[in-house]
Amino acid sequence: MNKQRYFIELSYNGTNFHGWQTQPNGITVQECLDKALTTYFRQDIVTLGCGRTDAGVHATQFFAHFDVWILPAGEVVNALTGINSLLPYDIAVKRIFKVKDDAHARFDATSRMYNYHIHFAKDPFKLDRSWLYKGNLDIVKMNEAAQVLLNFTDFSCFSKSKTQTFTNNCKITEAKFEEIDGALVFTIKADRFLRNMVRAIVGTMVLVGKGDLEIANVAQIIEGKNRSKAGQSVPACGLYLVGVEYPYVKE
Repeated sequence: MNKQRYFIELSYNGTNFHGWQTQPNGITVQECLDKALTTYFRQDIVTLGCGRTDAGVHATQFFAHFDVWILPAGEVVNALTGINSLLPYDIAVKRIFKVKDDAHARFDATSRMYNYHIHFAKDPFKLDRSWLYKGNLDIVKMNEAAQVLLNFTDFSCFSKSKTQTFTNNCKITEAKFEEIDGALVFTIKADRFLRNMVRAIVGTMVLVGKGDLEIANVAQIIEGKNRSKAGQSVPACGLYLVGVEYPYVKE
């Protein structure tokens, strides 16, 4: 009896979770999803995600793959209502679809896109969903500094130390700040990201926006490959994984 591989697309509010990946010291998105799938399909299922979001980080689009012992295709792809009923309200499954047996949610992804949200006035409806920054920022300078990122590939200076990655090289294809309804949204797209990379980049861009760091210093920091020279990591609450692309997945 063979197994069939499926991709599952979901979104989640990460406030109450210790990130995506299952761990012994806190509830995670993966743990909840695996439990729901195992219960629904009545067989042990372990998902593998497209990446690892940290505690408090959100995702409007996240993919994972899982294998099940062969079931009628319709029984799997039409299982959304049942699976969602088994999940907490802050996790929502959007679709399930069959893929080739060697399809891989992490390694097959060709790009990922994140947004980081910053607001400047106290707003209870943005609690745990955006970073409240008390001060003024120069968005023009921050955008100029963000464009510097496109000239480099080694981003060791923005990586969390002691990670298991073999390379700190990433190809960033988009990085920009936009002012929307009095708040800032930072969008960044790359083929891959390092642990804590986006939050460290935003922290560095904020230093530029405050006037504590010159645009020319950004290139020097990247070339120096020293995490301690870059800005502090901004809070997780403002970070969202918003897009993951695959050559064989359509919207």
